[in-house]
Amino acid sequence: MKRQNARTLALIISILTYLVVGAAVFETLESKQEKSHKRKLDARKYELMRKYNLTKENFEELEHVVLQLKPHKAGVQWKFSGSFYFAITVITTIGYGHAAPSTDSGKVFCMFYALLGIPLTLVMFQSLGERINTFIRYLLHQAKKCLGMRRTEVSMANMVTVGFFSCMSTLCVGAAAFSHCEGWSFLHAYYYCFITLTTIGFGDYVALQKDDALQNDPRYVAFCFVYILMGLTVIGAFLNLVVLRFLTMNTEDEWRDAKQRALISVSKPRGEVARLLPISASTSSTPVADDSTKSKDLKGVYTEVLHFQTICSCLWYRSKDKLHGSVSTMSPQELTFSDAYLQQNSNCSHYVEPGSTGCVCSPRQCTSISSITTGLHILSPFRVFKRRSSV
Repeated sequence: MKRQNARTLALIISILTYLVVGAAVFETLESKQEKSHKRKLDARKYELMRKYNLTKENFEELEHVVLQLKPHKAGVQWKFSGSFYFAITVITTIGYGHAAPSTDSGKVFCMFYALLGIPLTLVMFQSLGERINTFIRYLLHQAKKCLGMRRTEVSMANMVTVGFFSCMSTLCVGAAAFSHCEGWSFLHAYYYCFITLTTIGFGDYVALQKDDALQNDPRYVAFCFVYILMGLTVIGAFLNLVVLRFLTMNTEDEWRDAKQRALISVSKPRGEVARLLPISASTSSTPVADDSTKSKDLKGVYTEVLHFQTICSCLWYRSKDKLHGSVSTMSPQELTFSDAYLQQNSNCSHYVEPGSTGCVCSPRQCTSISSITTGLHILSPFRVFKRRSSV
């Protein structure tokens, strides 16, 4: 099974298992409390119906009116400050539910507004989080240099540690502030900050919903807006650091498989660069019918080599008299950099002696061969010539 398929299957099984475990735990923790609360509410309901002589229909109507009045209890929601608050909850996908458009035109505009705003916001937070991580990595590197540490490289563990403590600090600061301003306990305030900054947004706790705070306390309103946006940036930086690294694993595996398929598609044997040998005299009379196949193979190898980032400064070519026929038949669009370089520079090629590594440049100029040591042995059926080139 391919690595990507195995990883996807493992993730599916993990998520299903996680859901089952979560459901079992929530049932254990909340079910008993729910039943007890429901019995108390039913008892209170029938008590009120008897006390005020209300029928079941009258009580349901009263209940409906109370539910509609609940959003207005917190004050006016659709002035500019309240509308700005609502817009934040839309594009950040928090969605408290404390306010929602009631007109048809407002609902239509909300859909189009979210359709453009949500991806734009996600891209903004991802980009900003990447910049923050880069800045933190620079600060850690400079700090290690100032402390005289022997290894100044910033590891992934360093970044994750800093990101984790940044998230915890942001949540604690917000919990302390909202606990003081809203009158919540520290646990409930911390719960509100976590639900908000992770964009879950249950709506059971919502800031700025008492004493007409949206109109009467502009400093607190500004603090709430800034905290939500800055907190989402910090959380986004941490998720960019941890989660997106795993999201790119499938892409990297696909790229690796594509590279392997490109190498396998060439049917010639592969080996180390040192194994490249000149063609023997017995094979010098190659049939003309094989020239097109060989030229395609050689063109593919040139393309493969030029796509690698780390290569030796010595590139291998055939002589012009061997390549002229095949290269001249290629269209200008098909010519790679190596083909064009070979056509333009053919007066100073050097024959490679049998058993030689083929590298006749200075040992100081020949860089280490990393990613192309395999796949170059395909050139061995041809008479090999060497040309210095810079790629």
